[in-house]
Amino acid sequence: MTAPTAAAPEIRVQGLEKAYKDLTVLRGVDFDVARGSIFALLGSNGAGKTTVVKILSTLLKADRGSASVHGFDVATQADNVRESFSLTGQFAAVDEILSGRENLVLVARLRHLKGAAKIADDLLRRFSLTDAAERKVATYSGGMRRRLDIAMSLIGDPPVVFLDEPTTGLDPQARLEVWRAVKELAEHGTTVLLTTQYLDEAEHLADRIAILHEGRIIVNGTLAELKRLLPPAKVEYVEKQPTLEDVFLTLVGTDASEEQS
Repeated sequence: MTAPTAAAPEIRVQGLEKAYKDLTVLRGVDFDVARGSIFALLGSNGAGKTTVVKILSTLLKADRGSASVHGFDVATQADNVRESFSLTGQFAAVDEILSGRENLVLVARLRHLKGAAKIADDLLRRFSLTDAAERKVATYSGGMRRRLDIAMSLIGDPPVVFLDEPTTGLDPQARLEVWRAVKELAEHGTTVLLTTQYLDEAEHLADRIAILHEGRIIVNGTLAELKRLLPPAKVEYVEKQPTLEDVFLTLVGTDASEEQS
């Protein structure tokens, strides 16, 4: 009897390189994302996170290397790739004049899906927006808008969702609302690639974390694996485990610390 083969990764990136004229952004990026998991690509501003997402979503061509999404090559099977993912950018792409339900119904109809009203109601319920369904989105809080934005991205049940810094500019309560929504995506079997510069966000959400620094992945692992890179500090005879922030700043240096502050 042959041994069972491991499931193919839902997202695979190998040797990805990209430069803009004299500025090299990616210098050979490699990582895999398991199906149904949350993978955090963590890095400071300018590290290349958004460039990776643009290549994976076929909005940008890599100079070298390869990438695949849901088993399709992003360079040679772009149409199949586009049918396999949804992208939520740094700012909510919702129509403020319409209500929450109207936004969802509109997207469902644009995608020529049957039962647009039921699709909208199911997503409103799933993201705890039913009570605000008939209100104009202009009256929504930041967290509600972002949850609606993520709900809109799930219309058509894409197996992969790219979230490019989804909590940028949100207050702490809104961030928690979005975190709950992201966790729910993975619970429903969706594969999530999350880019963020917030250490606590990666720590709370991700099954695996890759730190992207100066165009390269310098470490990739679970939170527990990353913490083992640094020895625990002992303070007054009490062992203190390193935090993700300790790992990140040790690996990328003090420049990132200044950017975070």
